[in-house]
Amino acid sequence: MKLPSLPEGFTVKFLGDLLQRPLRSVGIESVGEGTGMMADMSRLTLEFEDSTEPLCIIAKYSAQNPTNREVAVSFNLYEREARYYSELDHQTDICTPEIYFVDVDGSDLLILMEDLGDYAVGSQELGADLHQTEIAIDQLAKLHGAFWGRVDHLEWVPGIANSFHADNMYNFCQTGWDVMANSFDVASQVNPFKDAFVAALPMLQAQQNRQPRTLLHGDFRMENLLYGTEARHEDVVVIDFQGPLLGSGFVDLALFLGQSTRTSIRRDHERNLVDRYMTGLERQHLSLDDVLDPWEAYRQAILYNWVYASVVAGTLDSSNEKAFAWMQQMVNRQLEVSLDLDIFSLI
Repeated sequence: MKLPSLPEGFTVKFLGDLLQRPLRSVGIESVGEGTGMMADMSRLTLEFEDSTEPLCIIAKYSAQNPTNREVAVSFNLYEREARYYSELDHQTDICTPEIYFVDVDGSDLLILMEDLGDYAVGSQELGADLHQTEIAIDQLAKLHGAFWGRVDHLEWVPGIANSFHADNMYNFCQTGWDVMANSFDVASQVNPFKDAFVAALPMLQAQQNRQPRTLLHGDFRMENLLYGTEARHEDVVVIDFQGPLLGSGFVDLALFLGQSTRTSIRRDHERNLVDRYMTGLERQHLSLDDVLDPWEAYRQAILYNWVYASVVAGTLDSSNEKAFAWMQQMVNRQLEVSLDLDIFSLI
């Protein structure tokens, strides 16, 4: 369908026609400012003609920030998220919001979903504690296990290598690295490795694209996790599937442990957490014979994820105070894990 310009297009007529219920009024409140970069979100309070009870839902739509929107379009993020919810979500056991409507119209996206405002949004600035990390890893194993070694039919999902996604990551890494290094004050530590990393990136992409491949979340970080706060809640709900990829599951795992988990927690429990991920996969009766050394696979994924740090922190708009704060922690933790595990020696 033709989507209107949003959020001003959230009118009584448009939403009433979309939901096929007569609407009396629509209240709009912006949510998630500075935490989601590639799309904007609003809480819609809907009052219907046929009910005295208002309904609150979350609307997610294309970013109004032109810098972030341009990046999102170049990576085809809006179509990828729409197709994930339409075609793949029901094939997994992970916890995601209930989706009421999803459509993409060129560069315009609209998703209407369950309002989980009584959950606690994860904070990458604060970082994940041990319990938050453990239950996040359990969800990740469920997602990966559902598609482990069974992704050949997902032609529309780009691979980490040999795809438009891979090309964009390579190009944006080159333009974003210096911005990341200078903006977040890590230039003296990371710039000595820049040229070697960029030169090695196609090889690193191929390395993370080897079998067994699975479906990756692609942006598995704290702000994309909602943690339950009440007994009736799920432990954690996973959101934001704009960047699904095909590749090694360790990329998602390393992204979370290396950039979202508090450094002290990671240092004290890192090997056990990698083991927990493998145990979660084993519970799904998978053959993991191809994973010869999970620890080394994890270290290699940590190295690869410098491309993620440089692209996110080097090309997206960090002028928002909240955005700058979580990006700073993301870069700091990526540097700390790299030094702790002697990651740059792998180049």
